[in-house]
Amino acid sequence: MKILSVECTASPAGVCIYDGEKILASNYINVKLTHSQTLMPMLASALKSTMLNINDIDGISVAAGPGSFTGVRIGISLVKGLAAKNDLPCVGVSSLEAMAYQFLDCDAVISPVMDARCNQYYNALFCVKNGTVTRICQDRAISSDDLADEIKKIKNRIVICGDGADKFYNELSPQDNIVIADTFRKFQSAIGVALSSYNRFASGDTVAPDMLSPIYLRLPQAERELLQKQKKDV
Repeated sequence: MKILSVECTASPAGVCIYDGEKILASNYINVKLTHSQTLMPMLASALKSTMLNINDIDGISVAAGPGSFTGVRIGISLVKGLAAKNDLPCVGVSSLEAMAYQFLDCDAVISPVMDARCNQYYNALFCVKNGTVTRICQDRAISSDDLADEIKKIKNRIVICGDGADKFYNELSPQDNIVIADTFRKFQSAIGVALSSYNRFASGDTVAPDMLSPIYLRLPQAERELLQKQKKDV
């Protein structure tokens, strides 16, 4: 089974092809270009470099959020269009859970943090032990202070990762059991999306392209501002 995976919920963007045993191809970019500019070339390159075409792909997975509203929409739209055209099943995964799958060799609590602005982070906690990922809490938008208080109570080794990792780690009081992820696994990647989605494809836990939907933990800024304005006008 060959799975094509896409991640573009934050500044980094990536595409990979995974067959259940090894990563056949992985393209990653983290520069100030829009995902609409970078994803299709990376996707085409991954297929070409493996001498595969879209007909060789058995399913497509995508990080469905939380994250940048624009990035989430671009990823979902790309996968919907590609999957619908080629009649492929889809899996949408949590961008936070996908990051935890990048640490399968660690026995630790993984705390992905994505900068959600307004002094909040998108976050969830996962326990990784013997190569198995267990979710501790649901994805949430949480204040920096509340997350810091929660983290301090955990005695196990904690790995902080995600595009908000540096910012949040610097806000914490130093603790011996809290570390920041290494450079190569700090950010979101399509490899995590592939690893977290593969068993769902294998078990048939998939959706048709038109049923793929984004994961939003709060309204986009424009909608929040509109609601605030409407409340003031009442």
